Amino acid sequence: MLSKLDVRRALVRHHFEPCATQEAAFERLRSIQFDPIAPVGCNHDLVLQARVRGYRIGNWQKLAYDDRHIYDGWDKMASLVPMEGWPLRRYIHTIGRRSFEKKIFEDHKDAVDAVLEEIEARGPMMPKDFKFQRRREEWKGSWFGPSVTKQTLRALWHSGLIMTSGRKNGQHLYDLTERVVPQHLRDEPLLNSNDAIRELVLERHRAMGIVRPSAPAEVWSYQVLLYDRRDAIAELAKRGQIVPVEVEGVKAHATPEFLSLVGQPSLEPRAIFLAPLDQFMWDRKMIAHVFGFDYTWEIYTPLKKRKWGYYVLPVLFGDELVARAEFWNRDGVLEVREWHFEESAPSPAFWPMLEQAAREFMHYGSANATAVRPHIDPKVRDFFLSF
Repeated sequence: MLSKLDVRRALVRHHFEPCATQEAAFERLRSIQFDPIAPVGCNHDLVLQARVRGYRIGNWQKLAYDDRHIYDGWDKMASLVPMEGWPLRRYIHTIGRRSFEKKIFEDHKDAVDAVLEEIEARGPMMPKDFKFQRRREEWKGSWFGPSVTKQTLRALWHSGLIMTSGRKNGQHLYDLTERVVPQHLRDEPLLNSNDAIRELVLERHRAMGIVRPSAPAEVWSYQVLLYDRRDAIAELAKRGQIVPVEVEGVKAHATPEFLSLVGQPSLEPRAIFLAPLDQFMWDRKMIAHVFGFDYTWEIYTPLKKRKWGYYVLPVLFGDELVARAEFWNRDGVLEVREWHFEESAPSPAFWPMLEQAAREFMHYGSANATAVRPHIDPKVRDFFLSF
């Protein structure tokens, strides 16, 4: 039996012991969820700034598109993944292709051939750059829209035949996989489905440290792992790669590495602004159980029904989640749009740590001024306007 306090401290140490480099952060997290919405940088930027001191919005792009240390692909939804993880995720490509087999690969084979030929001859390209352009109006309202060209590109991307070579104004630049992934990784043997599922489930546990078997479907990439995770978890436990645990009535599995953190002293407390889709927040029921922090990402909640705000970041201080904040960063101004403390007010030691976090956050977003909406708590408003 693990106590909530033990797990709180271990989770904070596992996730937020500072990383010297982005590479170290990716090694720890296994992948970082990519999301293009950017009120104060994107989700992937926020994940990195919480761990890598001095990180600035967009710094990940060099690592992805120049250094090829990470790639822009699919893992837990759209993600940035260490390049060394590409061979294992070929299983995800196999699952991804099934969704497009008839609609694209069979019924529009000519489109597949035309798109691949153009990329080989001209790539990398955005969808609008292709000479081959075709539409099917009856596809209006579908996930990727009526463009046969775009749907074919997404089918090829999800199937692993093409990859994101770069981005232009946020849009994918597609190129052939063999021009993005190094030869030695493409030469690695393909794992059978059982082995691939087991290793991908292990990746989730390595990333999160401790995971409930009933964690949300998106943690398991929906159809990729969800229906097979229990057998994979049982096999991993049998091998000793994960360990069954109970946290004051809640059953989960943890990696031995995570359990080695239990009982260690807390990290030196600091204030950290967390991304909504940070690995730390992936299993919100576990976070609610362990931290007493009930978090809902209200980005898709109608305005009148929102309780906290559009894009609210949990605020960590030491081993506690103490507040929720919404920021907006534009034209060199960091605006505080919402700020809500939890029920217990933070200790006096919080404010110096918040000052350091706020200054680092301004550096992260290249902001040189602050603004605060009038309804914000006067103490918080005066604090941020003092910068």
